[in-house]
Amino acid sequence: METTFYDEVGGEPFFERLVEAFYRSVVRDELLLAMYPDDLTESKRHLTLFLVQYWGGPATYMQERGHPRLRMRHEPFRITKRARDAWLTAMAGALDGLRSELTDAQYEELSAYFVMAANQMRNV
Repeated sequence: METTFYDEVGGEPFFERLVEAFYRSVVRDELLLAMYPDDLTESKRHLTLFLVQYWGGPATYMQERGHPRLRMRHEPFRITKRARDAWLTAMAGALDGLRSELTDAQYEELSAYFVMAANQMRNV
């Protein structure tokens, strides 16, 4: 059986820690927080499940929510350059907080993915 990136970084617990750290920044950023519901529970769960699936873990996200369709799901929000940059800052901070758990290659791969994804979500 092939080892996935998901396995290499410690599975779902790693992504749960990453998402928790990310949302700690979101709640301190008015621009980002305005795009989320008052209760962040489902948002955290959805992001965790998406990342788990994307990086080679269980396909629970797809089973529950269907194809990710990230651009379509984010279309209702004005994702400007400023919003993209705020999101990237929050995610980079979360990733930096877990830096000691990752190899350089894993850190770089995650960082590159988040930059690419954030750029694709920009719609204004």
